[in-house]
Amino acid sequence: MGELPSLPLPKSNAGSGLLAHILVSKFVDHFPFYRQRQIFRRQQYQVSDATLSGWFNAATSLLESLYDVLIKELLQNNYLQVDESPIGVQDSHKKGSLHTGYHWVYHAPVEGLVLFKYDATRSIKAPQALLKNYKGTLQSDGYKVYQNLATAKQLKLLSCMAHARRYFEKALDNDYTRASYAMEQFQKLYGLEANIREHNTTPEVIKHYRNRYANPIFDTFYDWLVAQQSQLLPKSAIAKAVGYTLRLWKYLIGYLEDGNYLIDNNKIENTIRPLALGRKNYLFAGSHKAAQKAAMMYSFFATCKINDVEPYSWLHDVFKRISEHKANKLEELLPQNWKNNSIQKC
Repeated sequence: MGELPSLPLPKSNAGSGLLAHILVSKFVDHFPFYRQRQIFRRQQYQVSDATLSGWFNAATSLLESLYDVLIKELLQNNYLQVDESPIGVQDSHKKGSLHTGYHWVYHAPVEGLVLFKYDATRSIKAPQALLKNYKGTLQSDGYKVYQNLATAKQLKLLSCMAHARRYFEKALDNDYTRASYAMEQFQKLYGLEANIREHNTTPEVIKHYRNRYANPIFDTFYDWLVAQQSQLLPKSAIAKAVGYTLRLWKYLIGYLEDGNYLIDNNKIENTIRPLALGRKNYLFAGSHKAAQKAAMMYSFFATCKINDVEPYSWLHDVFKRISEHKANKLEELLPQNWKNNSIQKC
């Protein structure tokens, strides 16, 4: 008789498959624990709140070393996108009240890595702590925290074209003629990007193509924006759109300098959407610690998604291996490396 496979959690009968199923059900399929318990009960399995919570805490603790490796890998990239999303957290000091914390989300587009990191605030201290030794390019929306961070650290800052476009979209009811003209310019720029994606070409060719065809659009658009600014009511929607775009102009056109840069942050916003879906189902995190554990799992599963890795297969395999895997080779278990590794054939 062959040896029984080792279980991932000491003194627990929960196997790798069960733990992976519980975490995928919660963070990918958005089933909160109380609904999972109902499903177990329907299938004639009695799982208590304490047992499920204990499995969750122990399983996520097992993954913390891999999460640290993910952070290290992400910070080695010289181009990151960043955004933040609010999450309700149960306030331990005021019974029944919720604190608004934030999941700060970082995306390395070239390498296909996503990192969620929880912080209790939306202040500059959160990205400062993670990026204290980082040198590279940071792409964000117009939130001033990122501009202040870039100024203090001498990071290169890029802005998101999609955010500028949205201001003009909102201004269509206020000034259709001006807003629709601006929308046409964005449409031209995005048309160029769509053509680039169709040809799947190199960063060098992308840079050349953008500078040849996008630069004339930007020159005309900039002159138009400056001309409109003095003619608009300061508090109108169209004035806000023009002002926002001019204020961030040098950061908006910065993507022309490198073919690896993206025109907007839409990819990182797509990674945040599962968080929004999860909020609808389980409403809030039970504590700041639970919010960070959720951030860790969202990191792994978002990285799975962006690399076309099936999350259950990946996590099941990781739970079977991580306890005995060499600490200096943990990066092999990250989703983007696991995809092309013989590990997944086991």
